[in-house]
Amino acid sequence: MGRLFDINNPMMRFLIAFFDMMALSVLWVVFSLPIVTMGAATTALYSSCYHHIRKGDDYLWSSFWNAFRENFKRSTLCWLVELAVLALLGVDALILRSLIVKGYPMGWMYGVTLGLLVLALTWTVYVAAYAARFNGTVKEVLRFSLMLLRAHPIRMLCVVGIVLGGIALSLTVPALVILVPATVYWGATFPIEAAFLKHMRPEDLERIQREKEESMEESHEA
Repeated sequence: MGRLFDINNPMMRFLIAFFDMMALSVLWVVFSLPIVTMGAATTALYSSCYHHIRKGDDYLWSSFWNAFRENFKRSTLCWLVELAVLALLGVDALILRSLIVKGYPMGWMYGVTLGLLVLALTWTVYVAAYAARFNGTVKEVLRFSLMLLRAHPIRMLCVVGIVLGGIALSLTVPALVILVPATVYWGATFPIEAAFLKHMRPEDLERIQREKEESMEESHEA
């Protein structure tokens, strides 16, 4: 019985991660409610998924709140740009959809617009990830996140699949929507962090390797 409640037991680790995902998703929804703060909330979500869920650093609340507070201004300004792009593409998609219903041959334009909308949603994931992990101005965050997306098409497609999977899961099983935000961003950390590693300085790579080895040692000792 004692083994069952051991924190290193695979079942216990799964349950802890499950409830952490749920808590992070709720935090993201609450902090995104004014809409204008969604950018900072999303940056905090990515940061918490990477540092708390994947690496086990810091407590959940402090991880989320510190990232939200520290990145608030920059992430909010980035989000306003992203929101404008998403709104423009969304309105275009609705207009084209209405024209198709009325019999106009706009199918190919509608498909292209939907594709661009999916890419824009994927870009927002990269923006949040870059803002959570690196310093830089608003212009640099927007530009480098877009360059990163284009530089690694295979990893970009992985993130697209994760985003679309999250949307499909939410529509198919609405009850799971409470897990989807954190699950999507946790999944996105793997291809995105792999892309980050390709562009980091040697000293940063050495530091990450040391942190990884220290984490493994602590895990074995536990």
